[in-house]
Amino acid sequence: MSKAAKAALSRSLMHPAVKPLVFMLCALPFAWLAWGAFNNGLGANPAEYLIRATGDWTLRFLCIGLAVTPLRVQLGLPTLQRLRRMLGLFAYFYVALHLVSYSWFDMGFDVADIAKDIAKRPFILVGFSAFVLLTPLAATSFNRAVRALGSRRWQMLHRLVYGATLLGLLHFFWMRSSKNNLAEVGVYALIIAALLGWRVWHSARARRLQRPPSPQAAR
Repeated sequence: MSKAAKAALSRSLMHPAVKPLVFMLCALPFAWLAWGAFNNGLGANPAEYLIRATGDWTLRFLCIGLAVTPLRVQLGLPTLQRLRRMLGLFAYFYVALHLVSYSWFDMGFDVADIAKDIAKRPFILVGFSAFVLLTPLAATSFNRAVRALGSRRWQMLHRLVYGATLLGLLHFFWMRSSKNNLAEVGVYALIIAALLGWRVWHSARARRLQRPPSPQAAR
């Protein structure tokens, strides 16, 4: 991408309309699900459809959020960073909807039954663990939390998103493996492997560039 194209795209991303537009795009799946629920448009088993759809959108938004940093670095577009917080909060919004849908439609909000189900079924335990990891990230996504924790500790805390994403993928795998339907799981696994692998590569490269040259190399 040329410097002129980067500059134009960077200016476009700073436009005041960008954040409201991204917000509306992120809310579209919820609006579509709500419309379907109120108009009997979610098929023969709307409860199961809602549970699965909110889980799918959680994993999608986790992938989209993880893609921001590689795109920002590789394309040289630091203005992309201003969208990452919103994308992360939408990931939490959909995982919260996923948990509420499961708790309501499958378990009738019976806390004792929910606790037994989490302890009994590994894929439910893994999914709930992912929700637990994402909760402090959503709670500390605001500027005041960054200042209170300090930038370094805040960044360390928010690396929990990697573990939460892997747990979400495992949850999805176990859920689909019972029906021998793993094609979509494979697609997500490749995407997540690429996004996390890029971070490992980029971190190793940065450390290598920061390492002082050896005396022999300096000769």
